[in-house]
Amino acid sequence: MTVDCSVMGILNVTPDSFSDGGDWRDHGEAIARGREMFEQGAAIVDVGGESTRPGALPVPEQVELRRVVPVVEALSEYGTVSIDTRHPIVAKSAVEHGAKMINDVSASLGELAGRLGVSWVAMHMQGTPGSMQVSPHYEDVVSEVLTYLLRAANQAMDCGAPEVLIDPGIGFGKSVAHNIELLQGLDRFVSTGFPVLVGASRKRFIGELTGEPRPKERLGGSVAVALECARRGVGIVRVHDVKETRQALDLVSALDHQ
Repeated sequence: MTVDCSVMGILNVTPDSFSDGGDWRDHGEAIARGREMFEQGAAIVDVGGESTRPGALPVPEQVELRRVVPVVEALSEYGTVSIDTRHPIVAKSAVEHGAKMINDVSASLGELAGRLGVSWVAMHMQGTPGSMQVSPHYEDVVSEVLTYLLRAANQAMDCGAPEVLIDPGIGFGKSVAHNIELLQGLDRFVSTGFPVLVGASRKRFIGELTGEPRPKERLGGSVAVALECARRGVGIVRVHDVKETRQALDLVSALDHQ
């Protein structure tokens, strides 16, 4: 079940991310944390310099560049680094400094990924971080998100992107019910043939379903979602807690093969 499910470690070098904002603002501490995640079993470390939490405001590109480029460059010596950005200038600079993947919440950088020859994650978001949680509405959330992502993914392939992954965007312009429907409908995303990435770690819907208001105390729920994603064929889970998630995936995989 879980042999092919990789872990992407989240490294937010921001002051205001919803769960770990301010934890890794110092470049040295961020680099040390990234190295630790590789050692704990992360296949990819995803470096982000702009919070995309609900209600977040845009960050000037030069500020984002100062936050992420030194970290990306240092960590690229230790493993595969992804840049979490929606800004072309930041994506290009990060790739020039060693990033091998663009994780794009705007799903707008597929052509750039093709030109740069790097992997691209297309994520679905209704609206912008500042507005996305204001009464999100869908007639059929799974079908609408899937149609959007397939259009973006095929366009990126036409532009020469060597690898395209799709991410349904859990928590990005979705209600709790929408998030549940998307997780229950992951088989449809997997059946497209595009690798699927899911980032649900510590998110609000886990807190609402479990009664836990503190993001850092949602480890159990986050690991449970990761295991369910793996069971449904998701290729990568994006998480804050790499060690615990990798351990859970490995254990279930071992039990399946006994």
